[in-house]
Amino acid sequence: MSLHLNLSLMTPGHFRQAWRLPHADPLAYLDIDHFVRLARLAEAAKIDAVFLGDGPALRGEIGDAPGSGIDPLILLGHIAAVTDQLGVVITSSTTYNSPYNLARRFQALDHVTKGRAAVNIVTTGTPAAAANFGLDDHPDKVTRYRRAWEFLDVVTKLWDSWETDWLVADKGSGRYGDPEKVHRIDHHGEFFSVAGPLPVAAGPQGRPVLVQAGGSEGGLKLAGDFADVVFTVAQTRSKAVAFRRDIRARAGAAGRHPDDVKVSLGVVVLVDETAEAAQRRLAELADTLPIERLARQLVDGLGLSATDFGPDDPITSDDLPADLPPSAFSTGFAVSTRALIAERPHTPRELIVASAGGAGHRLLVGSAEQVADDLQEWFAAGAADGFTIMPADTAVDLPNFTRLVVPILQQRGLFRRDYTEPTLRGRLGLPAARGVAVSGGAQVG
Repeated sequence: MSLHLNLSLMTPGHFRQAWRLPHADPLAYLDIDHFVRLARLAEAAKIDAVFLGDGPALRGEIGDAPGSGIDPLILLGHIAAVTDQLGVVITSSTTYNSPYNLARRFQALDHVTKGRAAVNIVTTGTPAAAANFGLDDHPDKVTRYRRAWEFLDVVTKLWDSWETDWLVADKGSGRYGDPEKVHRIDHHGEFFSVAGPLPVAAGPQGRPVLVQAGGSEGGLKLAGDFADVVFTVAQTRSKAVAFRRDIRARAGAAGRHPDDVKVSLGVVVLVDETAEAAQRRLAELADTLPIERLARQLVDGLGLSATDFGPDDPITSDDLPADLPPSAFSTGFAVSTRALIAERPHTPRELIVASAGGAGHRLLVGSAEQVADDLQEWFAAGAADGFTIMPADTAVDLPNFTRLVVPILQQRGLFRRDYTEPTLRGRLGLPAARGVAVSGGAQVG
């Protein structure tokens, strides 16, 4: 059984201040040629897909690091056009999109890419986004996830609104398609009213791959009910194993087969020719971090006071409040950090470096053998079905991962040597998803 690998293209890297290093181009995150080079390295290494996080608002980080950059639909659409096999995972918000437009857009992308399209569904946690869409207030988390559930209910119904045998193509009679095989969805819910159907039939995957991330109860329900792939965070192996078991159980409770949802664990990777070289680079990246500011943010996100905990003051489990505070930006990140503290006390500085500058995901540093050993151990333990590799310094660590680590995983029989499935859904081991009749929908025609 082989694992799955996605690569994040976040630039300059998941150490967001990596642009300060001498070799770095501060404007690389806007350079399409930079991303094309990375994508071609990923495809040569037979990576499943490339991924780019995104948000529909500029947050405060622009003072010391680049923002999200180019709209991922545009950027990764171009990447798909210049590659032949590589999947593209495009982040989109359910809070600041309409389900009909998103369903149509990704179905079109699935046709254009011949089955390599995936959408990463997020609810957007940034309050600044509201004003960009004419809203006075950013919806609270419970409302965002309730809307997201209905959003995905609509999207999946739209993707299934054409039956697989709709085509007649009788040139003698001139009858092209069977209108009785194309169905309205006539959805009327709390947030949306959508008639449907979509204007074209399903693409090569039936449905584009649905990726979802979110550790709150609302996010976990979305994952169990809808997700093909769940992108998650874990600082400890035991937490990762428990999370995967929970997601599989939720999928089963929703009437799905547990194997029909895959867990992709995000790991920030810093890899070099030797362990010593990797540690030297880690020290350089750590020196770029605005530790004082990041420490205040981390302490606040844990529900503690920055006046009580400076960057080098140990935090113990006994210091933490029983419940997650409202200031926690991400439930998944907060729970993951608390699990790390539960193992032993950590200072804010240690937590920041261990999560690549406060990104939340586990930092894995070492030689190629060490990185491959770690991924193999977590995979064998049932922590994940695969990994989303998040380069610490993308310009260095993405090429190093494809050049140094992937061949070791291939030699061990843990990762493919070539693409054998034509679609992203197929190579992830997901079941075929073809359009079917929508129950209760009126027939077109």
